[in-house]
Amino acid sequence: MNPSDAYRPYPAPTTPFVMRQEWHELLFMHWRVPYDALRHVVPSALPLDTFDGDAWIGIVPFEMRNVRLRLLPAVPRLSFFPELNVRTYGTLDERPGVYFFSLDAANPMAVELARAFFHLPYFNATMHCVADDKTVHYASTRTDARGAPAYFRARYRPTSVTFVPEKDTLGYFLTARYCLYTTDSHGNVLRAEIDHPPWQVQHAECEIETNTMTEQIGIKLNGAPHLLFAKKMVMVNWLPEKRAEG
Repeated sequence: MNPSDAYRPYPAPTTPFVMRQEWHELLFMHWRVPYDALRHVVPSALPLDTFDGDAWIGIVPFEMRNVRLRLLPAVPRLSFFPELNVRTYGTLDERPGVYFFSLDAANPMAVELARAFFHLPYFNATMHCVADDKTVHYASTRTDARGAPAYFRARYRPTSVTFVPEKDTLGYFLTARYCLYTTDSHGNVLRAEIDHPPWQVQHAECEIETNTMTEQIGIKLNGAPHLLFAKKMVMVNWLPEKRAEG
């Protein structure tokens, strides 16, 4: 039995994964969003998840490290770069997953490979992620003409001891997602499985200087975000497969 299966909402795949990667200095930033505001920007074939009656949108900055194919070493030009995701949540076949509105990355080769093989909306950006003592300084400016202009600049840091979000809590709802959903060029919903240990997170604080990441989908963020910090996560993933017609 996979050691994460007791925590996961469904068992991990038994077939060999295709890729391994590490996420460092990660911040989960989440805002409540009215259901109707997100329903029209998420594929109709993907049921949208809610918690306490609202949908949630996340902005997740982190640094990618040691990205590599199964049984192969990491390639320096492909394996280390900042990444910034904008996401929400949906479930198909009783498998809660992540739906990405955008993924900005400071690695043009990785952007093109992820677009081609995972059908994900990756965009090139100029970015930096620097950890100074306990504070992470993060900045991103999208440079890719395939997407709307988008900017993010913030400082964040952990403020508590490490813990694992318990089931039936908001922290679990937002983080215990073991697949991702996307669409192909025909509008079909695809699902790619992932696996990793339960998240070891900390409460956090953040000072946001600039954030236009959700303007691309016409969503205005209100109020203070729900924040969780993770120092490191190691994960593996599988290639996407068709799950539903668009």
